[in-house]
Amino acid sequence: MIINKPWLSSYDTGVPFSLQYPDICVHEYLAAQAHAYPKRTAIICGESRFDYQTLHQKAIVFSRQLIRVGLKPGDRVGLCLPNSTGFIVAFFGVLMCGGVVAAMNPLFPKRELEFQVKTAEVRFIITDEKKEDEFLTMELPQPVSIFRILESIELLDRRTGASFTSQSLYSPERHIISHFSDPHAPAVLQFSGGTTGVPKAAIGTHRNLVANVTQFKNWLVNLDDGKETYLVAIPLYHVYGLVLGLLLGIATGATLVLLQKPGDVDEMLHAITKYPVSYFPAVPSIFNLINNHPGVKRGDYQLNRIKACISGSAPLMEAVRENFEKLTGASLVEGYGLSEAPTATHCNPILGEKRAGSIGLPLPDVDCRIVSLANNQADMPIGEEGELLIRGPQVMPGYFNHQEESSALLESGWLRTGDIARMDAEGYFYLSGRIKDLIKVHGMQVWPTEVEQVMSEHPAIKECAVAGVPDEKSGERVKAWLVLQEGHGMALDNLRQHCQGKLAAYKIPVEISICASLPKTPVGKVLRRELVREHMERK
Repeated sequence: MIINKPWLSSYDTGVPFSLQYPDICVHEYLAAQAHAYPKRTAIICGESRFDYQTLHQKAIVFSRQLIRVGLKPGDRVGLCLPNSTGFIVAFFGVLMCGGVVAAMNPLFPKRELEFQVKTAEVRFIITDEKKEDEFLTMELPQPVSIFRILESIELLDRRTGASFTSQSLYSPERHIISHFSDPHAPAVLQFSGGTTGVPKAAIGTHRNLVANVTQFKNWLVNLDDGKETYLVAIPLYHVYGLVLGLLLGIATGATLVLLQKPGDVDEMLHAITKYPVSYFPAVPSIFNLINNHPGVKRGDYQLNRIKACISGSAPLMEAVRENFEKLTGASLVEGYGLSEAPTATHCNPILGEKRAGSIGLPLPDVDCRIVSLANNQADMPIGEEGELLIRGPQVMPGYFNHQEESSALLESGWLRTGDIARMDAEGYFYLSGRIKDLIKVHGMQVWPTEVEQVMSEHPAIKECAVAGVPDEKSGERVKAWLVLQEGHGMALDNLRQHCQGKLAAYKIPVEISICASLPKTPVGKVLRRELVREHMERK
């Protein structure tokens, strides 16, 4: 199949159409920087500060601890920790000895964590004292070793009470150190709802992660190796923060300012002012909060050193992007990705044209198709909507222990995303929504993202979400949930008047709810299904 690639002509100058990918494992990035920039600060997290040489040495010591307690290549390790130096050391330590990291949200309740431990067939768990009791009381089908990570970044076996001190592990004994190097092996398991909504663990190989890091090293043409400071304010247990925060930062020899409380805007602004932050990946709600922060409006913070920002996990409204760029002078670009292709496949040019409402262009070596919803073998013409299919070096080999669903999702190397998209003549892609989020009003299709984009232009609306709710006459009706700017009100008639002329009549909301906040995932994606569930419970 010949793939037409009009997007290549829209690339920034200096971005190659195709790349050479290093045949390495993820942890080899850290080893390389320990050699290239041994005394450059690698991580700043609270009061902790490690240079590259120290970070690398601590990861080696940690890997020796894991080997001593029995970890073997291929073993899944549940890493349930907040953003911390401990998370980073443990992550690289696990990979160094061939383990596979299954990162877990430490805010999840016991029931959800237990499901993930079972799904990934985890053999080791590394957590802190806040969560260890929950893991100790789980009823699991497989034996699991549970360790608390201490402030010294050492392991304490919570079942036996044994500790593993670093003093005995610094010597380079060959029987307790492993130089694992298999780029095709799994590196991470990322929990995902997939296309069916049933939680699964997407396999990310070392090659997948290295490919995506390589793509972004070349895409961000205004950043230089060994000279940048990254603000990592998104969770590392999510593949977005892991790849475009931690791994990209390590691969480029950057200094990473790691926030322990992702989402704390005051802490972000303090860090941006204190350190020369030049790159900042985040979610749209964070950029919006910064735009509306009273201290930012007063000019209390120095934001003009930021050069590049990537927005992901949810649609970036044009007004949010424009306001942020005016405040900072930075280039804020929207990208697109999914856990099944860790982590991104599209992005707007960092220096070139950023098109409103677009997720941008496919990254180097990413092929895309838009196929008919009625016949997934039929490609749609330019400008027409269909399901987005992706093929590229970052696409996963499949889900862990879900061979049948993996085969259905991956056909001849093409990943079925479940997202409805269209491509314009210059190769920019636009999302309409998820197939499963489609609203049908009297059989007519309504995509929530389109309605949300129009509503977000109203000056009284701070955040909004749209979903379909059951309706006896029309099958479904469009409902909007609104978070308003302080001091503003909103009536349904006012909202409908705003939407008239911009949306077809059947797409305009016929019901609204005013909310203090919207339910979101840890990386800022609005949970429409939660809003619908709450709506149904009140009926």
